[in-house]
Amino acid sequence: MDYADWLYLLASFFVGYIVGSVNFAVLVCRQYGINILKEGSGNPGATNVKRVLGKGPGNIVFALDAAKGMVGTVLPIFAIAITLDSFSGNSMRESARTVFEYTINGDGAVFPFLAVGFIGTLLGHCFSIFLRFKGGKGVASTIGGLLVLLPLPIAIGAIIWAALFYSTRYVSVASMALGISLPLSCVVVNAFYLPGKYSYLQIGFATAIAVFNIWTHRTNIVRLIKGQESRFTKNTGPYS
Repeated sequence: MDYADWLYLLASFFVGYIVGSVNFAVLVCRQYGINILKEGSGNPGATNVKRVLGKGPGNIVFALDAAKGMVGTVLPIFAIAITLDSFSGNSMRESARTVFEYTINGDGAVFPFLAVGFIGTLLGHCFSIFLRFKGGKGVASTIGGLLVLLPLPIAIGAIIWAALFYSTRYVSVASMALGISLPLSCVVVNAFYLPGKYSYLQIGFATAIAVFNIWTHRTNIVRLIKGQESRFTKNTGPYS
């Protein structure tokens, strides 16, 4: 990588971080006169919104956070592509095609820029500059971002999440299992189905996301060990 590439990586991170710092749980709950930071578990994420306000607002927050994960991942490289193409005389349409083709072909040369944008988005969500570096646990944003970066592993992870959630009603257990499944899915796909599909960089990236996912759920792990973790119950909140 040359000097310009490092500048683009830095720009990708900061654009992603600002996008990720926009906390939809806080914004949505504010419309209901609720400060989500002082309700339920105090966590500004979709699960706590569901517990406090119900399924409707919670699902809206989840969808917005997932969309944020996708936008924060793609927007930086899209902006870079437009900047570079404006100098070379290419159109915005051609720039959009450059980004779209990555999602279809998984261009390894573009992966680091998208990955850094995603990391910035995830850290912005978990440590928002607008919330004094507090935030959610990043599950929805991870799903959104990885639909761009690692669509097959996150699809497998989503199935595992659903199976564990509906069998145990523990959101935390299902979310941690989703994270752990990411690098394992990459390895299994490489070994048995599509040899060479995922590079060492992509597998290492998936492993780092899994470790970060476990770290953000560290308080849940303590409560699980003590038998104090709350199961998610149906139809909670006034807007279920």
